[in-house]
Amino acid sequence: MVITPIQIRFSDVDLMGHVNNAVYLNYFESARMNYFRTLIRDQWDWVNFGILLGNNTVDYFKPLLLNDQVEIETKCLKIGNKSFVLEYILYVINGSKKTKYASGTSTLVCFNYNEKQTIPVPDKFKQEML
Repeated sequence: MVITPIQIRFSDVDLMGHVNNAVYLNYFESARMNYFRTLIRDQWDWVNFGILLGNNTVDYFKPLLLNDQVEIETKCLKIGNKSFVLEYILYVINGSKKTKYASGTSTLVCFNYNEKQTIPVPDKFKQEML
């Protein structure tokens, strides 16, 4: 599991005073990139061993506000032959208490951009994510 702190920007907040629902996908993307940076530490060939986003889900439990302190826990739920699923749990931190405000998943498909075709999940991914 990898933890990513998230900074809520003023532009993330809508007229209702809370973070717009579409912004959560940006937060999950930031967490996903931090997850890869943390687990796949060395230089990675993202052209020959890349990924495509196949699906996103988001479940909203409580509205985020501008001054909330947020972190996202990211982990791999499952690995298939050519795809894998990441899970995100978004928490608001208040002192020592963590409250779940949202969760989601992304299905990611491994892809070779030179050959323009899907590929098996690289062994390096499997080793680091399990």
